[in-house]
Amino acid sequence: MKIFELSKSFPSEEKYSLTDQMRRSSRSVCANLAEAWRKRRYEAHFMSKISDAESEAAETQVWIEFAVQCKYFKREEARALYKAYNEILATLVGMITHPETWVFPEPPAKRSSRR
Repeated sequence: MKIFELSKSFPSEEKYSLTDQMRRSSRSVCANLAEAWRKRRYEAHFMSKISDAESEAAETQVWIEFAVQCKYFKREEARALYKAYNEILATLVGMITHPETWVFPEPPAKRSSRR
């Protein structure tokens, strides 16, 4: 939401480029996390969505850098956002490294009932 608020001040010519890209990637982090949470019964699906969230977070950092270079963000506010995304990325990498902490355990194999 902070990116949304700060990007309101971007010039109108950025509406369909930097503004849109930055908002889309930042929102996508949350959306992918929500999807991953619902897919935690299936480790491969969970990992795929967490990986997507990681990519989107890294992309958001690139757009933050562009915003600074274009002088749309002050360095201080960009530094705080960048740091927040570093923390998000660290958490996502931890989730990727240890998915067993997050996914449901596999159910025990059904034993055939021969009598």
